[in-house]
Amino acid sequence: MKKDRAFEILEKGIGYSQADQTELVFMGEDFSLTRFAENVIHQNMARQDHTLMARVVLGKKVGVAVTNSVKEEDIKKAIKDAEEIAKNQQEDPDFVSLPASSLALEVKSYFSKTSEYSPSERAKGIENAVRRCKSQNTSGTGAFQTETDVTCVVNSLGTRQYFQETKAQFSLTASLSGTASGWAQGYDQDVKKIDIENIAQTAVFKAILSSNPIELPPGKYTVILEEAAVASLLLFLGFLGFGAKTFTQGRSFMAGKIGEKITGDNMTIVEDPYHPVMNGMPFDYEGVVKKKVPLIENGVAKEVVYNSYYANKAGVESTGHALPPNNTFGPYPKNMVMAPGNSNLEKMIASTEKGILITHFWYINYMNPMRTMVTGTTRDGTFLIEDGKIKSAVKNMRIGQSILEAFSNVEMMSKDRKLCTQYGVVMYVPAMKIKDFTFMGG
Repeated sequence: MKKDRAFEILEKGIGYSQADQTELVFMGEDFSLTRFAENVIHQNMARQDHTLMARVVLGKKVGVAVTNSVKEEDIKKAIKDAEEIAKNQQEDPDFVSLPASSLALEVKSYFSKTSEYSPSERAKGIENAVRRCKSQNTSGTGAFQTETDVTCVVNSLGTRQYFQETKAQFSLTASLSGTASGWAQGYDQDVKKIDIENIAQTAVFKAILSSNPIELPPGKYTVILEEAAVASLLLFLGFLGFGAKTFTQGRSFMAGKIGEKITGDNMTIVEDPYHPVMNGMPFDYEGVVKKKVPLIENGVAKEVVYNSYYANKAGVESTGHALPPNNTFGPYPKNMVMAPGNSNLEKMIASTEKGILITHFWYINYMNPMRTMVTGTTRDGTFLIEDGKIKSAVKNMRIGQSILEAFSNVEMMSKDRKLCTQYGVVMYVPAMKIKDFTFMGG
């Protein structure tokens, strides 16, 4: 939906409300996906949909209703439903007001080539990847997706925001003889920057290298984490403590630690939607302009991200990190950038007497949130390093590791970084070498 039409619908909708304050959030999606397995495309689909969320305020009572229709009568019903929900809510003494916000800066996040990418173009990209898989007697499985999203926020306090962005992602798992596998992926807002040939070459190489894996005993090992593995740890660090809800409730590892050292000196993490490789949405789902927020700086805990509710509660300004109004999770960072090192993967491997190279993790989950302890398994390319060289493949192992402890033991980081996306969060991260990383077994 174009900007003028979106504003027309939402501004007219605001006029239907009898509440003290009203907010309408429109989210439009044009999503296309092609999946393949065993070197054959088996699914091609496209979905166009939109969601409209109405949030109304009656005194200190708030109600939210949702519809996927933008017809006049359905918007009226959503607002009326939200008003009815608000009337039946308990008053929230911590609620102050919906936010009023200035206009956000325009960010170049829309690429027409991505938006117009056709099923046949996706199929051709997959064909190129499959050709590489077949040439090495491997079986390719994966997905190629493109997406165009629109977000528009209007409220009765004068907030007016609109944003359109595109996304493209290609992932490939190459399998050999059913037991060995290798994985790689690429992500960018511009589909032309997805290097399918390199992704396929990497996945196939790792699959071949993964043959005849050995089993290693549990214990502490030096590990080299590729970017996707680093991103998984960073993602959970964001979920566990970089948001104001858990911080204000004392359930965050950041609580009581602002200004204190919590990781190694070489660790700096910034929430930065304006980074030139990010070009993220410049406002949140309340329409508040996003701020660049230092989370960890040279190992020291600095700040967390806020929406208007927790900012009012804490007596600070919102950093512009509200999620859609029907969420209960609270604010969290969605565009995290990790400072690079001065090394590369080859040097990390060459410098390692004995260690484990990890492609990515699978099914990471919490163990102890306050200690940032997580568990999960390695997957699709885990290798033993001895005397500076890859010696053999390793059977997948389960980790039991504190993320903060891991980020306190980083010995080397790559100069080059990679964009990784997981669960709607985009991260720009280096590869890294970490000592004393804990494995619990297979």
